[in-house]
Amino acid sequence: MDSTTHALEAQARKLSPLARLELVDAILGSLDETDSEMDRLWSKEAEERLAAYRRGELKDCAPG
Repeated sequence: MDSTTHALEAQARKLSPLARLELVDAILGSLDETDSEMDRLWSKEAEERLAAYRRGELKDCAPG
């Protein structure tokens, strides 16, 4: 960790447990922000895989 991160951690440790939980929740939530380009690419990939499956080009990959 760099010095800024260490300073932030020290400040966060001074917060109440509830305030720290809220801070952690906010930080973790920021990591889940959507990326519209990535969503578009995954959607396209899923559509292509489904179409290939329906054309019989893919085998069933279910375990068992």
